[in-house]
Amino acid sequence: MSDDLTKRQCRDLPKGSPALGAGEIAALMPRLDPGWHAGGGKLTRRFEVKGYAPAHMLANATAFLAEREGHHPDISFGWGWCEVTFWTHTVGGLSENDFICAAKLDALVAG
Repeated sequence: MSDDLTKRQCRDLPKGSPALGAGEIAALMPRLDPGWHAGGGKLTRRFEVKGYAPAHMLANATAFLAEREGHHPDISFGWGWCEVTFWTHTVGGLSENDFICAAKLDALVAG
């Protein structure tokens, strides 16, 4: 695995592929912004922004990233916030794809 998750691409994971184990998740978490939380087989981050338009723009940017990677999170937003949740449906939990997308979103937000 490349050290820089932003240089990797998501790959297809057929149904029945194994989800990451607790040790693998723990090893990947430090490679993300500390705002990400893993639990219940999902990876979630709530972004605080200034107003509705920036929240909407972040949701749209996240959707664009998701389309490019072929890996789609749940996105919700409102005035001053945008929450993104990644998980891999076909594995029933977290996969490397979730961490790749989270790292790319971190890089996007950091500018």
